[in-house]
Amino acid sequence: MALETVLSDVPITLPYPWDYPAAEPKQGCAECVAITRQINRVERPNSPDYDPSKASDLRVRMRRHHDGQGAGE
Repeated sequence: MALETVLSDVPITLPYPWDYPAAEPKQGCAECVAITRQINRVERPNSPDYDPSKASDLRVRMRRHHDGQGAGE
């Protein structure tokens, strides 16, 4: 049996990542404070720990932590 692919004539538009609001740390949450400190350390270009990919991963972790999908990972 052949694999058949159907393509839509309607273009798919994906949002730019920076159009999403950044997850904000919740007041009084130790996990949020720890993640925020890590983000601040790895997102500064002049830091020896500079790693934009890690900063992105940490932002995802922050959002998932807020949503209850992986708190404490």
